[in-house]
Amino acid sequence: MVSAVGAACGTWPSPVSAARVAAGSKPLSSLRIDGARIHWLQGLPEEGGRVAAMVWAPGASLPRMITAAPLNVRTRVHEYGEGAFVVADETLYLSNFADNLVYRQDAQGAARPITHDSAQRHADFELDAARRRLIAVREDHRAGSHEPRNSLVAIACEGAADPVELAAGHDFYAAPRLSPDGRRLAWLAWNHPSMPFFDTELWLADIATDGALVAPRRIAGGIGESLVQPQWSPDGCLFVVSDRSGWWNLYRVDAHDALEAVCPMSAEFAHPQWVFGRHMFGFHGAHEIIATCIEQGVSRLGRIELATGRWTPIANACTDIEELRVGPGFVAIVGGSPMVPRQVLRIDLVSGASAVLASSVDELPDAGFLAAAQAIEFPSARGRTAHAFYYAPTHPDFAAPPGERPPLVVTSHGGPTSSTNTSLRLSVNFWTSRGFALVDVNYGGSTGYGRAYRELLQHAWGIVDVEDCVAAARHLAERGLVDARRMAIRGASASGFTTLCALIFHDVFKAGASYFGVSDLAGLDADTHKFESRYTSYLIARSDYAARSPLAHADRLNSPVIFFQGLDDKVVTPAQSESMVAAMKRRGVPVEYHAFEGEGHGFRRAATIQTCLEAELAFYGRVFGFSPARSGGT
Repeated sequence: MVSAVGAACGTWPSPVSAARVAAGSKPLSSLRIDGARIHWLQGLPEEGGRVAAMVWAPGASLPRMITAAPLNVRTRVHEYGEGAFVVADETLYLSNFADNLVYRQDAQGAARPITHDSAQRHADFELDAARRRLIAVREDHRAGSHEPRNSLVAIACEGAADPVELAAGHDFYAAPRLSPDGRRLAWLAWNHPSMPFFDTELWLADIATDGALVAPRRIAGGIGESLVQPQWSPDGCLFVVSDRSGWWNLYRVDAHDALEAVCPMSAEFAHPQWVFGRHMFGFHGAHEIIATCIEQGVSRLGRIELATGRWTPIANACTDIEELRVGPGFVAIVGGSPMVPRQVLRIDLVSGASAVLASSVDELPDAGFLAAAQAIEFPSARGRTAHAFYYAPTHPDFAAPPGERPPLVVTSHGGPTSSTNTSLRLSVNFWTSRGFALVDVNYGGSTGYGRAYRELLQHAWGIVDVEDCVAAARHLAERGLVDARRMAIRGASASGFTTLCALIFHDVFKAGASYFGVSDLAGLDADTHKFESRYTSYLIARSDYAARSPLAHADRLNSPVIFFQGLDDKVVTPAQSESMVAAMKRRGVPVEYHAFEGEGHGFRRAATIQTCLEAELAFYGRVFGFSPARSGGT
C-alpha cells in the first residue's frame, strides 16, 4: 500500500471539479405512475436549468425525454412550485414556466395550451377523467389586489372554456384529491399567517352533477395541527398525514369524519409542504400501504398492513427517500444514500429486485474521493441536543501533514423549516476531496425529529439555528477533528441569514459565504411573495427585527464574506445582498459580490454553479492562506 502524501488541507488536487459538480447536478422530482410506466421531472443544467418530463416503460433499456425544448415543466405557484404535471393514458398535462400556461400533450403529439392567461398560474393537478377536466390550485396575479388570489379551479381538458372556480375564500390551497368514484373531493387549505407545516385544514365536499362542489366542510385541522398528503384508498377511504400526536403520522378518516391512527410511530411520514405533489405513501391494493418515514433524520421504507397497523421494513439501500409512488406490483422512489446520489428506483414488491432508472449524477469519481455522511448528536445552548451529518476530508492519495487539522465548512439547510439529507452530493465532496471537513447541521427547527423539535425555532430564528451551528463547529474542534482557527460558515436563503447572524453575533467563524441570504427582515416582509409574506412573524417577533437583522448590525461584521445573488430572485430580492455588500465596503471589510442575470431563488444553470464554487474556494484560499490546486484531475 502506498502511503498518502502529506499536503496542506485545501490544496489537494481533486477530480470533483466545480464543472463536474455543475454538470452532475440533475435534480429528480415529481414521480408519477401511468399504468406500468413511471414518469418524473429532471433538471437540465446544461440547458439553462430547463426541467423536462421523463418516462420509463417496461422493456425499455433507458428512459426517454417526452417534453422538448423550449417547454420547461415548472410552475411558480408559491414560487417554489412543483406539482407541475399529471399524466394519464400517455396524455400529459403540464405547466410551462415561460408563459405560466397549462399545456396538453397527447402521446406522440405536440403540446398545445389549454389555458390562455399568463397572469393565472396553476399547480397540483388532479385529473377528473369522467368530467374531462383538471382540478388544480390557481394563483391569480391579475391586477386588482396587492396579493394574488388563490383558489381551486377546474380546467377543461380540451381548453374550450375558461377555468371554472370551485372553491375560494382561503389564502392558500393544496392537494385537491378526487375519490375513486369521482363523487367527492378532498383538499387542504390554510390562511395567513400560518404556514402549511404548522397549521392546515382538511376539507371535503361532494360533487354535483354539474361538477360544482356541494356542502364543503372542514373535517380536521386548524391552529396547531399540520395535515399533509390527503389520499384515497382504492376502496374509497380517505387517508391523511397529521402531526396531532407530535409526529407526522398516517390517519384514516372514518365514516363520521373522525381521524383514526393507522400506524403510530415516533417518525415522520411527511416532508414540510414547501412544494406541491410530494408523496411519502401510496396504496398497494385496498389492504396495504407502502410508505417511507424519517427517523432521526434517516429514511426507512416499509409496508403497513391496514387491518393491524403493523409496519414491516422493505429491504433497500436508501437512507434518504424524498418521495414515492406505488404502481401495480412495484414502488418507485427518489432516494439515495451516503455513497449513492439521488436516483429514481423501481423496486419490485414481490421479488424485492430494484432497478435504477435515472441518477442525479451521471458519473461518479472513484470511491476514494467520496466522504460518507456520519450522523452526529452534540450538546448545544440551554441544554438542547442538536443533530448534524459530518463529512471528513477524504482523498486516496493525500492527507494532512503531521500536526495540521483540516479547515471546517459549516453549512445548513434553507427553509428554515426543512432538513438536510444523507444522499451523496458532489457539492459536498467538492470540499472534502480538497482537504476540508464539512458539517451539515439539522438545527433546532428542522424537520425529521418531530413537531417539538420543529417548533424550537418559533420566535428564535437567528438564535437557535445559529447556536446549533456554532455548537457543531465547537464540538468538532474540541474532538480534535478540525482547526478551530480556520472555520467558515456558508448558507443559502434562510441559512444565508443564519450564516450572517453567526458571523455578526459570534466570534467563531473566520469567513462566510451567503447565497441569496436574508439580511433585512423588514425588507423581506415588504418584498417577498405571498406564500412566505407572514412567515417571519412565526420565526421572529416584530419587536426583535432590529435586534436580529444582519443589516442593522453590519458594523459588527468583521469577517470576510462572499455573496452570490440571482437578479431574478422574487423570494429574497437582490437588495438583501447588495445592502450588506455596500455596508461592508464602506467599512473596508473584505467582501465579494457575484450577481447572475436570469437566476432566481436557487441556481439552476451549470455555468452559474461552476462560477460560484470556484469563486468560493478561491475566497477561502485567500482568507485561510492556501492556494487551491488547479481544478480537475489528480
